[in-house]
Amino acid sequence: MADHTIAMTAQAAVDMGRAARQRVPRSALGSWAAAPDRADPISVLERQAATRVPELVPLRYARMAAAQFPFLRGAPAVMAADLAGSPNTGLTVQLCGDAHLSNFGLFASPERSLVFDLNDFDETLPGPFEWDVKRLVASIAVAVRGNGGDDADARRSAEAAARSYRESMNHLSGLDELSVWYEQVDAEQVAALVTKPTHRKGVEKALAQAKSNTSLQALGKLTEAGTYGMPRIRNRPPLLTPITQVDSLALDQVLADYSRTLAEERRVLLERHRVLDIARKVVGVGSVGTRCFIVLLAGRQTGHPLFLQVKEAQASVLAPHTTPSKFRHHGHRVVNGQRLIQAASDIFLGWATGSDERHYYLRQLRDMKGSAVIEDMSRTTLRQYSALCGLALARAHARSGERIAIAAYLGAGDAFDRAMGEFALAYADQTIADHRALVAAITSGRVPAAVD
Repeated sequence: MADHTIAMTAQAAVDMGRAARQRVPRSALGSWAAAPDRADPISVLERQAATRVPELVPLRYARMAAAQFPFLRGAPAVMAADLAGSPNTGLTVQLCGDAHLSNFGLFASPERSLVFDLNDFDETLPGPFEWDVKRLVASIAVAVRGNGGDDADARRSAEAAARSYRESMNHLSGLDELSVWYEQVDAEQVAALVTKPTHRKGVEKALAQAKSNTSLQALGKLTEAGTYGMPRIRNRPPLLTPITQVDSLALDQVLADYSRTLAEERRVLLERHRVLDIARKVVGVGSVGTRCFIVLLAGRQTGHPLFLQVKEAQASVLAPHTTPSKFRHHGHRVVNGQRLIQAASDIFLGWATGSDERHYYLRQLRDMKGSAVIEDMSRTTLRQYSALCGLALARAHARSGERIAIAAYLGAGDAFDRAMGEFALAYADQTIADHRALVAAITSGRVPAAVD
C-alpha cells in the first residue's frame, strides 16, 4: 500500500511538471525584451540606496560602474523586477535569489571537508526555479564577454550550465529524500572536472588556498598589535574602520541575541571565546552600504582566533514579486534559506536583532573558504566552471522543491538548454544598456561615485 502511495505521488509530480510545460513552454523561457514600462534601473538602485550607509553608497556605484559583470552582481533588484514581469513555471524552490557565478565557492563542512556550493543568501525566498537559473546563465554570458569571448562562446557556456542543471535534476529526481539531502559536491568532484594538466594545477592551487583561509590566516592580514600586545583589527578606511559608539551599543545587543539562535552545544563553544575587537567592513558589490562588521574573538584558554561576520539583513529584492515571507526577521529568513539550500552550513550561522532594531545574521568570516577568480578563467575553464555551478544549483533546488516535477518539466532533450542560451545572450545585451545608464548617471552627477 505504501509503495502504491509513493508511486501515485511521483506520478502526480510528473503530471505537475508536464502541465507547467503546457502553460510555459521551455522555449518561452528564452525570450527577453524590456517592457515599454520597464522601471528605470538607476531608480531601482537609488531606492535601495535609501536604506544604506550614506557614505558607502558612492563606493557601491563605483564598483558597479567598473564593468558589466560587477554591474550585474550589484543589480539583483533590477533583474528580479525583470524576471517577475515574465511568465513563470510556478515550480517553486527555495531560491538563492542571487545565483550569479561569483556566488559559488568552496567551504568547509562541519566535518572539515571541502564542499562546493552556493555562497550568498541575502535575497533568498521561495520562487520559480528558473529565476535562479536565468540569473546564473546571464552572469555567465556577461562574464564570457568580459573575458574576451564572443557570443558563440557565451552561448556554449550558458548552455553547459543549463544542461548540467537539467541532467543533475533528472538524476536527483530518481533518488530518495534522504539521499538528496545528503548529496554534495566535494573538492574531488571539482578537481575531476578538469582534465588538462595546466588547468588542473590551477584548481589544485585554489583548493590548497581555500584550506589555508582560516581565522588564523585572517589574523595576520586583518590585525595588528594593540595594547599589551593583544591583536586589534587594522584601520584601513573606508574598507575597514573602527565602530562608532552607536554601533557598539547595537552590537552588544546583537551578540547577546545571537547566541540564543545557536544550537545548545554550539552556544557552549561560542562562550569559550571572548570578544577582543569589532570593526566595520565593506564587502562585495551589491552588499556595499549595508551594515557589516567583523568581530575578533579569542579562545579563553588558548587565545586561538575566531572571526565572525555580522551582516545586516534587509528585505529581499524578490519580496515585491513573490508571496510574503513567513519570516518576520530578515536574518532568520537568510539563515533558514541558507540551511535549506547548502549541503553543509557554517556551525556558527545564526541571527540577531540589534538595539537599533535592525536585523542581522552572523557566520564565520573565513572557514576554509575559496572562490574562483572569474576574470582569470580561459574559455574552456569558464565553461567547465559554469557546468559545475549548474550542478550545484540543481542540488540546492532539489532539497526544497518538487524535484520530480522540475525534472519532468526540463525533460531529456536540450530544449531548456537552448532556451537558457538564448536568454543569457539577450539579458547580457540588457546589462550592457543598464551599465551604460549607470555610467551616464555618474557622469551627469545624478548619482555619486567614489574612488574604490
